Amino acid sequence: MRIVMLGAPGSGKGTQGEKLALHHGIPKTSTGDALRAAVKAGTPLGLKAKAAMDAGQLVADELVIGIARERLAAPDAAKGFILDGFPRNAAQAKTLDALLAELGQPGVSKVIHLLVDDEEIVRRLVARGALEGRSDDNEATVRSRIAVYQSETRPLLDYYQARGLLVTIPGVGDIDAIFARMLAATAPVLLEAAEA
Repeated sequence: MRIVMLGAPGSGKGTQGEKLALHHGIPKTSTGDALRAAVKAGTPLGLKAKAAMDAGQLVADELVIGIARERLAAPDAAKGFILDGFPRNAAQAKTLDALLAELGQPGVSKVIHLLVDDEEIVRRLVARGALEGRSDDNEATVRSRIAVYQSETRPLLDYYQARGLLVTIPGVGDIDAIFARMLAATAPVLLEAAEA
């Protein structure tokens, strides 16, 4: 099972992706978490990423692709994975396809899009920023991130829809109810894998 999680920042990709990874016993990779860890550690990659993240911009493709390549080549990702934060655009989606082929892995099996209203996202992330002290979760930066998502990442929905891989799930309401909808969306993938 190779799943890509899509949705605006604050849509619940991280929370739901972790639950799905635990349920299926496969690793979840969040490029955002990996980048924040690099920022915290003050690595060269982190220093490059920090300026873009603080401005609400996307981090350069080569940094994100490097993180994804390293993670997907790890032995525990051979049986499947959940990607959160990568790919972010159609060019990266094509890079992911090529990367999986290069690693001898099957392609993406399902793309889950968590749909959440922009104002709900602003409310969630500003609250998270206050709670966790995250500098990139202030209202101006959050609105900038939403705008970047709309222009850069939303075209991925068309890319994956055209390949018959996309399922859109409402990302509001009870966390367990959202998770149940995700399980229902991934059940056909498990059936196909069992039959293969």
